[in-house]
Amino acid sequence: MTKTCRRRRPNCDPEITRIRMIRLAAAVMRVRASAVDMQLRATTTIMVDDELVMRPANTTYTRDLLEAFEETWPEVSRAMPWILPENEIEPQIADFLDETERTGRVGRMHHWVLIRPWDEAVLGLLGFDRITRSAEAEWNLGYWVRSSEQRRGVAGRAIEAALRWLGDLETVSVELKVDPNNAPGKRTVERTVRQWGGSRCVTGDSAITVAGVRTPHECHLISIGPDTGPL
Repeated sequence: MTKTCRRRRPNCDPEITRIRMIRLAAAVMRVRASAVDMQLRATTTIMVDDELVMRPANTTYTRDLLEAFEETWPEVSRAMPWILPENEIEPQIADFLDETERTGRVGRMHHWVLIRPWDEAVLGLLGFDRITRSAEAEWNLGYWVRSSEQRRGVAGRAIEAALRWLGDLETVSVELKVDPNNAPGKRTVERTVRQWGGSRCVTGDSAITVAGVRTPHECHLISIGPDTGPL
């Protein structure tokens, strides 16, 4: 007589086995989710050098950013396509900073205000979000520097510091998008991609709405991690 499951042994019932498999799969998913959550960390201050500090974005910078935006308008709309120029700007900035502060605390997004330490002047803004266009990237990097502080290396230093900060935790792919008609921005992105051994990602090219106009943007990818850095 072969050994088979008897009916009086409910543990051998196919339905019970199926339920156990479902529970096991759910447990595995919870473990994986916990592992991912462990990789998340709150946005923290980055001391770049004596002339630049990156502080987590929050609503206390609303007025300072508004002043900086007004100085750079309309070019700022390229870096901040979510701004609707036909509406009042200050509430939009406040809402944006409120969201970035909340998501930064739990590591879902990371945004910094670029500050000159000795006089607390706001020089720009830099951030990582999850809105990517390519299949490979986990993060998208965007930045903006006010017009009076451009061509002083602020963007390059801030980008390098932010990539190092994010790469300290895990190996990930970061996407950078740029309007090809924005010559300074294109130079900065291409220089960063060269320094980090990145590449063009044509499949990630897409049109982004800037001030109500659909504008084509080029996509580039950089891989960062604990053992990587600029070449």
